[in-house]
Amino acid sequence: MQVTMNELTNPLDFRGLSIPLTLTQACDPKHVALLVYDTQVGVIKQIKNNEHIVNGILRVLNAARKAGIRIYFSRHLSLPKELMGVSQLRMGLEWQKVDTVEKISPWFLRGAPAFEIIPELNPLPNEAIFDKITMSAFEGTFLNIALRDSGIKTFIIIGAAMEVGIEPTIRHGSDLGYIPVLVTDACGVGNEQAAQRSVDSISFAGFGFQTDIETICSIIQSNSVA
Repeated sequence: MQVTMNELTNPLDFRGLSIPLTLTQACDPKHVALLVYDTQVGVIKQIKNNEHIVNGILRVLNAARKAGIRIYFSRHLSLPKELMGVSQLRMGLEWQKVDTVEKISPWFLRGAPAFEIIPELNPLPNEAIFDKITMSAFEGTFLNIALRDSGIKTFIIIGAAMEVGIEPTIRHGSDLGYIPVLVTDACGVGNEQAAQRSVDSISFAGFGFQTDIETICSIIQSNSVA
């Protein structure tokens, strides 16, 4: 008789490895972290239904704080235009719909109001904030080193935007050997059709787990290490 993964109550053991088969198993509090992706003033204001999304992000964040889970905030950083390379300049032309480099206006310069994390989330002193110039939160940052050094195997991801940076981070994280947990209703979107394609693509490829706010908060609470 065949047994599905969801029907198995214990992780699958193989050659000394414990393979989580359910969301609860994957969110073992000793091996899970929360990644709050690019919840910056200049990003959130572009998100559809942003007040609703921020409330959802805050619910997951508060649950993780109460449970003692490691928390990391990413911020997208614009380089001064004089330091931008070809790919950044091309992205600036595309995003801002301009036809010359002179018309590009960097949105997320260090110190600019748009660059800062929204005040509702208020990162705590024991939570990390790191800056990046890429879409993947793992590329060119300390995130992978910090997670591996702490024995993290799973990361829960929330924030914005699904179709721009969250999908690349999930794909990259999966390639690095992590189990991503996407909280779909705690992730903001700019373009709903593009975001749905991202969710569908992640699901089709089998990258980790997808869940909702209610479920992940319940699991975090039941697995609490605090």
